[in-house]
This record gives sequence, C-alpha cells and structure tokens, in this order.
Amino acid sequence: MEETPLDDVFFMRQALMMARKAARYQEVPVGAVITHENRIIAMAHNLTRTLRDPTAHAERVAIQRAAETLGDWRLVGCTLYVTVEPCLQCAGACVLSRVSRLVFGCRDPKMGAVVSLYRLCSDERLNHLVEITEGVLAREAEALMRAFFKKLRQSTSER
Repeated sequence: MEETPLDDVFFMRQALMMARKAARYQEVPVGAVITHENRIIAMAHNLTRTLRDPTAHAERVAIQRAAETLGDWRLVGCTLYVTVEPCLQCAGACVLSRVSRLVFGCRDPKMGAVVSLYRLCSDERLNHLVEITEGVLAREAEALMRAFFKKLRQSTSER
C-alpha cells in the first residue's frame, strides 16, 4: 500500500475541520481547502442551507475564493482537498477552473462524479485533466457523514 504524503494528510485535516464546522450549522459535513505552492489560499464548507443556494457546495465556494485570492479564474498549480468525492457540479468546476490536482477522502456512491458514477476529471474528451488522489483520511470523512445523516434521520423520525 502506498503511503500518503504528510502534506496531503495535513491539508485534509484542515478540510475535515471545515466539514465539522458545516455540521455545526446543520449543513452536510463537507469541507474543502485549496492550496497553491503548498500554502492554503482558500477554505470553505457546504453553505447550501445557510445561503439557500443549491450550488453552494464546499468545493465551489472554495474555488470561487481561491480565484479571488489569485486574481485569476485559472487555478493552475492548485490542489483542491475535499472530504467527500465531488458531485457533477463540483467535478465540472475543477475541470473548468483548471485545478491541477484533486485529493478527496471518501467516495460518494450516490453523487460522486470523479470515480463512483462518472469520471469527469479524467475524461480525455475534455480540455483539462485533473490529477486525482483518493482515500486520504477516508474513514474520518465517512464517519462524519454517517454520524450527520444518522442524527438527521433520528431528528426526523422524532417529529
């Protein structure tokens, strides 16, 4: 088994911190961090409920913030760390923004568009390919998701 680089673990821990913050706001616990030259330039968590915006996923918000930080829509040389495999919207945003590398924690068998349902970031028909690393701190990310949805189901059944 290949060893995970320490930088990937460090930055994924930051993304997990953002995911926990999302859960505190009753948002689906997904967190994202974007780095450039090994330094964090953007962090975000899901904000769909807070902003009443179905597109306000952690990855999309982080990509927008990173573009503002760099002053360019192209995120060449950037790595996006996200706790859960991106959906179609967010995988598309990775391609469109030219993110160089995507590192994610756990797979999303229902919505994942990187390896689970689709392979958007590695589709050679597109004009940009994203290097993909999966499984970094996957157990922690999956545990956060499971706990969140278990709590949500319990509160719904108590109504």
